[in-house]
Amino acid sequence: MIKTLKVLGAALGCALPLAWSASAHAADDALVQRGAYIAKLGDCAACHTLPHGKPFAGGLPMTTPMGKIYTTNITPDPDNGIGHYTEEDFARALREGVAKDGHNLYPAMPYPSYTKINDDDTKALYAYFMHGVAPVAQANRASDIPWPLSMRWPLKFWNMVFLEKGVYQDKPGKDVAWNRGAYLIQGLGHCGSCHTPRGIAFQEKALDETGSAYLTGGVLDNWFAANLTGEQNVGLGRWSDDDLKAFLKTGANAHASAFGSMTSVINNSTQATNDTDIAAMATYLKSLPAVGGNGAAPYSYDPQATKVSLNRPANNAGARVYTAYCMHCHGVDGRGFAPMLAPLAGNPNVLEHDPSSLINVTLNGTEDLVIQGIPAPYPMPKYSPVLNDRQIADVLTFIRTGWNNGAPAVSAEEVAKLRKATQAAR
Repeated sequence: MIKTLKVLGAALGCALPLAWSASAHAADDALVQRGAYIAKLGDCAACHTLPHGKPFAGGLPMTTPMGKIYTTNITPDPDNGIGHYTEEDFARALREGVAKDGHNLYPAMPYPSYTKINDDDTKALYAYFMHGVAPVAQANRASDIPWPLSMRWPLKFWNMVFLEKGVYQDKPGKDVAWNRGAYLIQGLGHCGSCHTPRGIAFQEKALDETGSAYLTGGVLDNWFAANLTGEQNVGLGRWSDDDLKAFLKTGANAHASAFGSMTSVINNSTQATNDTDIAAMATYLKSLPAVGGNGAAPYSYDPQATKVSLNRPANNAGARVYTAYCMHCHGVDGRGFAPMLAPLAGNPNVLEHDPSSLINVTLNGTEDLVIQGIPAPYPMPKYSPVLNDRQIADVLTFIRTGWNNGAPAVSAEEVAKLRKATQAAR
């Protein structure tokens, strides 16, 4: 009996460390998997992965007012990536914009938003990048910013003025869904990085809903990122919760389709976001009051005048371009075939005063939306080789004034300027 107990004791003595090891390994795996989801929420791949490149190896060009910068390798490669980063080093780079060696990161890295990421999510994100991402020995590329503008030390003063350190704190009087949505939109999702206008120092003019400029739209990298407030024409005022959820999950709804930088957000981030978090994001966004726009009455559809312009033969230059190149997808009524083909009548991007996105998408088309591995069947083609600046200006003016859209005309000079800028950015 004593011998049997000794054998059992020895067996238990061996089994307990093994059981603890298995449990610890499972906990580590769970942390890495959670980090993978957080990396999706943060859309890290969109900036740190080149098209057809290796995940998170960097090298993506980003246009700034001072010149091009290139995103960095954030794989655990010890020579080119973050393989030597401690968790503290990682958190400092993520939330304060300071690399391990002490140099400041350009605020194209959205650390003014990521500073709101809480400690648990930061820990999980670090675990993922260290243990869930393959190391890639790809060297980082120096920026094209000329000296002395390339010096980093002035960024210390930029941070002193514009970086508001501190993780997100739940707002009293708001429910769980609202606070979760605010945390995702303001922090991990860093929506303000594109959708909030920037000041002369490239700072976001507001970092949350307490600032009147927050998410009212802004120009970045030759695109105009749309107004996300409750504004009735250029914002989300006419969108239901379900409209907004559909857009975040699929990149399209009855009002608009994603293009430009938003395509990569849908492809790499929001379609992988769980339904609870999508609902929370919608709750927060739909709570924002109407700001921006031009003060016009809410859009109402009226096709009559446009029908006359589209009579065969079309009676103005823009209408003639539209019938030849646009009508087969977007319809004689301008309503398209949503969500497969975007409507133009009442589309917030069409109604927006700034035509940058319309010009850009007409010139250069857009990348495929890829939802659950299936590319969208009708991507917008590029017309830069087909249409000249005057033709594009004419057709966009026709679209912006058609179907009661009532938006300003587009000039050939605006098209020429953006054509030159987007060609130089390649």
